Amino acid sequence: MSDTTTDPNPYADIEGYVPRVIVLDDLDGQDIDDAYAATMVSVEDGQLVDGTVVKVDRDEVLLDIGYKSEGVIPRRELSIRNDVDPSEVVSLGEKVEALVIQKEDKEGRLILSKKRAQYERAWGKIEEIKEAEGVVKGMVIEVVKGGLIVDIGLRGFLPASLVELRRVRDLQPYVGKELEAKIIELDKNRNNVVLSRRAWLEETQKEQREEFLDNLKPGERRKGIVSSVVNFGAFVDLGGMDGLVHVSELSWKHVDHPSSVVTVGDEIDVEVLEVDLDRERISLSLKATQQDPWQEFAGGHRVGELVYGRVTKLVPFGAFVQVGESIEGLVHISEMSAHHVELPEQVVTPGEELWVKIIDIDLQRRRISLSIKQAAEGGIVAAEYQEHFGEQNYDTEGNYIGTATEEGEESDEDVELNPQAQAQADQAWDAYYEDGGEEAAAAASAPLPDPAGGTEGAADGEAAEAAPAEEAASEAAPVEEAVAEAAPVEEANEATEAE
Repeated sequence: MSDTTTDPNPYADIEGYVPRVIVLDDLDGQDIDDAYAATMVSVEDGQLVDGTVVKVDRDEVLLDIGYKSEGVIPRRELSIRNDVDPSEVVSLGEKVEALVIQKEDKEGRLILSKKRAQYERAWGKIEEIKEAEGVVKGMVIEVVKGGLIVDIGLRGFLPASLVELRRVRDLQPYVGKELEAKIIELDKNRNNVVLSRRAWLEETQKEQREEFLDNLKPGERRKGIVSSVVNFGAFVDLGGMDGLVHVSELSWKHVDHPSSVVTVGDEIDVEVLEVDLDRERISLSLKATQQDPWQEFAGGHRVGELVYGRVTKLVPFGAFVQVGESIEGLVHISEMSAHHVELPEQVVTPGEELWVKIIDIDLQRRRISLSIKQAAEGGIVAAEYQEHFGEQNYDTEGNYIGTATEEGEESDEDVELNPQAQAQADQAWDAYYEDGGEEAAAAASAPLPDPAGGTEGAADGEAAEAAPAEEAASEAAPVEEAVAEAAPVEEANEATEAE
């Protein structure tokens, strides 16, 4: 038997230690269940509670809020970001605020939401910022249909049309970037916040834009980079602001779509047409920096010359003939034949190729008068066609020998139509431009042939008929459109809450 005795109080030697007095009943008559309940917090649905993270799993987080059991935060209720790893959001021992979604589910668990608590706190702040017309800052966390989702304490929707001063096509590079924006729409009931970074940029860059516009004058030529191509034209970055080249100002030729002329990233020379200081819009022209085909044709031809062309369109008083790239002239019915002609189709048909003589060039009105019957009498062939003929086809004065000549000489003076014929010709030209200019040339879209069987150029004569550039220039969607774009996000948020 051991002589060693066990000390009944191992802490007796610790200085200052006072043992607790144990009594049989220290509840003072209180029921033990009531006493137990008094140690727990009371919770109700929708209540904000504070707790400590005690466990982090792949699909949920357990939070000790002092209730009879730990609260469960499902993965989808941790963050406004979708499909995040819980361990990236919270850590063990972290103090977290949560909102009670369900006091007791069918399994008896307390269901909490961290992100909805975040919503509740954020809404008050967001409303204050909106009221003060302030700016919010947040990280772009997602690309959705029509725009971006920005983390501003809740999911803010930034429409694509309001990301920059011009619409952005590729939004992916913005993910992970911190952006500043103005709040343009708030609807707490629908959990909807619409942002505009464009409004913030316009506000912060106002002075720079005004200075840039003041220094930009109509008629100037500037270099720029094509920043965007849209159906009605192309936007060009001039180094401080974007200007619009309307589709009608892209080329002297007919343009089916702006992308056939320019592409994003092209460096081009443009001429400033108009600067609207009030609306902060710049109208540009690409074709103004190029040779006008009418000027070029008038400079290379003179009245009395023979040119080769194709009939593109018949009208009551004659026929239009394409005589150059994007250039058409009118043969009045009185100039179709030496004999009387009732209808143009008695002499020519669309697509027919023939010689015509230039009898008048009105460059200011962009009209050329042609004659088939005078071409049959012979004359000087335009320089671009002479190389296709041998010396035997010219007389000693350089005139082309036709099927018949009356006096052997041709006058270079304009040939005037009689008043009735001139009125009919004017009527035909007016209808021609009202119908879209050289539209008929597009119908005969094959390249214009030369007498030797080659091609001279494509027949792209159709004039552009598009809305005025100033109406098309504003591409940014209004607030109403931005709110409409936010609908998919609202539905997604509502679906999340329903879960």
